[in-house]
Amino acid sequence: MTSVTATAYAAPAGSTPLERTTIPRRDLREHDVLIEIAYSGICHSDIHQVREEWGPARFPMVPGHEIAGVVTATGPGVSRYAVGDRVGVGCFVDSCRECVNCLAGEEQYCLRGETPTYNGVANDGEPTLGGYSTHIVVDENYVLRIPEGLGLDVAAPLLCAGITLYSPLVNWGAGPGKKVAVIGMGGLGHMGVKIAHALGAEVTVLSQSLRKQDDAVKFGADHYHATSDPQTFKDLAGTFDLIINTVSANLDVDAYLGLLTLDGTLVFVGVPDSPDAFRAFSLIGSRRSLAGSKIGGIRQTQEMLDFCAEHGFGAEVEVISPDEINAAYDRVTASDVRYRFVIDIAQLRD
Repeated sequence: MTSVTATAYAAPAGSTPLERTTIPRRDLREHDVLIEIAYSGICHSDIHQVREEWGPARFPMVPGHEIAGVVTATGPGVSRYAVGDRVGVGCFVDSCRECVNCLAGEEQYCLRGETPTYNGVANDGEPTLGGYSTHIVVDENYVLRIPEGLGLDVAAPLLCAGITLYSPLVNWGAGPGKKVAVIGMGGLGHMGVKIAHALGAEVTVLSQSLRKQDDAVKFGADHYHATSDPQTFKDLAGTFDLIINTVSANLDVDAYLGLLTLDGTLVFVGVPDSPDAFRAFSLIGSRRSLAGSKIGGIRQTQEMLDFCAEHGFGAEVEVISPDEINAAYDRVTASDVRYRFVIDIAQLRD
């Protein structure tokens, strides 16, 4: 069976710089594919986990769950992919496959817990190691096909940032005749603008300042408002059918709920460090809803990739070399990226 030793960037311990190393990848099983990784996106959750901001983590850690590359070998039972296929891997690489959510194609909500692409434990008891690596081995059932015409560099962030926004926009009916607001214009938010516009919704960006307004309009936003201006909340009261919150900072939830129309919904996809608070009257007054959403299942992620390719867009990326990862982490935390760092993994093979 095919096996490989991969070159990777790993954090040896919590809050330590990532460094170049080698890691083993498992022998190919019946339904495994070996992927030579071309690009791996940097998600803010990579930083949270490396720095143990979400609790204790497993080290050494190889982050990365926005993976795009090419199949270079397959197990004997693989039927979905062949050598040379352009593929991606997202936030999880397995699930129980038996619970009601898995059977419904919602593997991200596996009742036994999906297996994360990194900082997790696989069914064989081995730690999962992610996409800051030259190669990865994944069961074909948890691999996505990247359509032709969609560059691997701009496709990589779609495997997390893209599906994180596509799923709630589709699930809550964004489309013609709907007014949608996106809170934040970062790695997640800019994808929300692109996808909501492509779905046919009227799109508004709510951001602290106006400095990204030109970009938002280029991506398809119809309106842009600075939330640092108190007048914004007065002018937009009762406006939106759907608001997607992409930021990880705590919000004045009551103020944003006040922007919803009758039966409107505020959906959280960003995760603040401390609990938010709100008053029940903010919901009751106009039959509003407060909800959350977490990536998407394999079926919906493939749907998202096909949708983005059909509409001719991927993420806005800044491609970096592997030796720039640590500096990129600091830039992400300083909001100094437009809009997603993507690591050129090919340079790890030099």
